Amino acid sequence: MALRRDWVYENNGGTCVAIAGLDYCVVAADTRLSVGYSIYTRDHSKICKLADKCVLASSGFQGDMKALQKNLAARHLIYQHQHNKQMSCPAMARLLSNTLYYKRFFPYYTFNILGGLDDEGKGCVYTYDAVGSYERVGYSCQGTGGALIMPVLDNQLKSPSPLLLPARDAVTPLLESEAVDLIKDVFASATERDIYTGDKLEIIVINAAGIRSELMDLRKD
Repeated sequence: MALRRDWVYENNGGTCVAIAGLDYCVVAADTRLSVGYSIYTRDHSKICKLADKCVLASSGFQGDMKALQKNLAARHLIYQHQHNKQMSCPAMARLLSNTLYYKRFFPYYTFNILGGLDDEGKGCVYTYDAVGSYERVGYSCQGTGGALIMPVLDNQLKSPSPLLLPARDAVTPLLESEAVDLIKDVFASATERDIYTGDKLEIIVINAAGIRSELMDLRKD
């Protein structure tokens, strides 16, 4: 598809998934960066560590992704100098919302998921639209493979409705290892049908012990 000459945005594809558990959070994304039928690189990380227990996963326009990550990193550095502590994941979620809303008239062309641990040590996942509206959920998916992966997550995890009273925590019942296996399965399926998702899967696991990462190979065609 030909773009208008004055069109400044470009969707570089990719898919991000996050699942929050009782004491962990798993954030994952593929590493393919492409436009149309051209693959620019097979080793582009879409996940950025913002704090000790908070990571951001983004898909969309790579230039805006980098600009947004640098902006948040700078704001977090200022916060650390002023308060002598790391920003919590709920506070970072509000900062990201404000940052996206500030640019609402010329928005960052990014689709974001923020994952980590809250002040009580519970897993938390925040999902966003392009202009900063966000919600805390038990799991989320963004990107070109989202329409393929989200129905599977809904079927397997069935997050409680926010309309139910009394309110329940938005965490999934899976164990950490089960959540990692589920993410591997949904990405393996999505890469069979989405040409913008593939090459490798980067998985970040956040728990009380810290952050660890692992890579898994996906389809490369």
